[in-house]
Amino acid sequence: MTRLSAVIIANNEGHQIATCIEALQKVTDDIVLVDSGSSDDTIEIAKSLGARVFEYGWKGYSQNKNFGNEQAHSNWILSIDADEILSEDLIESIHKLKFLENEVYEFDRANHFCGQWIKYCGWYPDWKVRIFNRKQVKWSGDFVHETLTIPVTFKRIRLTGKLLHYSYENDKDHLDRIERYSQLSAEKMLSKGEPINYVKMYGSPVFRFIRTYLLKLGFMDGKAGWTISKRNAYMVYKKYQKLKWLHQKNQL
Repeated sequence: MTRLSAVIIANNEGHQIATCIEALQKVTDDIVLVDSGSSDDTIEIAKSLGARVFEYGWKGYSQNKNFGNEQAHSNWILSIDADEILSEDLIESIHKLKFLENEVYEFDRANHFCGQWIKYCGWYPDWKVRIFNRKQVKWSGDFVHETLTIPVTFKRIRLTGKLLHYSYENDKDHLDRIERYSQLSAEKMLSKGEPINYVKMYGSPVFRFIRTYLLKLGFMDGKAGWTISKRNAYMVYKKYQKLKWLHQKNQL
C-alpha cells in the first residue's frame, strides 16, 4: 500500500490527532508524525495508531516538514496538519491518482472556525498543494509562512473532495495563535531590517479589516465574519507593535 507517505507536524494535538490519522490510514500505511515537544498524549495516541513518531523539537515550519519528508518510505508525500481531516470524497480521489512526476496535487480546504464553516473572509476557496514528490518539491521559508518550491513546469491538479480544516477550536485557541503568529511575523520583519513604521502600524489594520469584512465579503459569514475581520486587523496591529518592542529591546 505504501506508494504514498503521510507527514504530519504536531505539538499538543492529542484532542484531534486520532481523527487525522484514522482518515490517513485509508490512503497509506506509512504515517510519519514529527513532534516538536508535546506535553499531552499526542505521541502516545499516534504510536498506538501505528504512526512512526520522531521527536524533533521546533526548528520552524519548513525545516520540521522537510525533516518529516526525509523519514518517509515513499517519495510521494501527503503533507497534512494535525487539525486537518481527509473527507471520504477526497480519499476516493487520492486512490485514483496516477502520481505523475511532473504534477502536484491540490486539495480544496474548507475552514472551520469555532463551530462554523467559513465561506467568505478570504478563507474559501482555499486550494492547497498537499501531494508532491519530495525529489522535486520541498518546503521553504522561515518564521510564519512556509511555502512549497515547485518547478514552474509542473501541473497543479485539483482533486475532488474537501480537506476539512478544524482550524480554531475556540476563541482562546484563536487568540493564542494570533499572539504566536504576530510574534513570529515581527521577528521575520526584524530579521529583514524593517524599521518601525507608524503609518503601517495604524493604517494596515484598518485596511485589513476593510479587505476581510467588505472586499472578501466577511459580513456574509455573520458574527463569525465580524470576529475574524476584527481579529485579522488586531493581528496586523500586534505584529507592528511587537516589531517596535523588538527594536526597543535591541537598543537597550
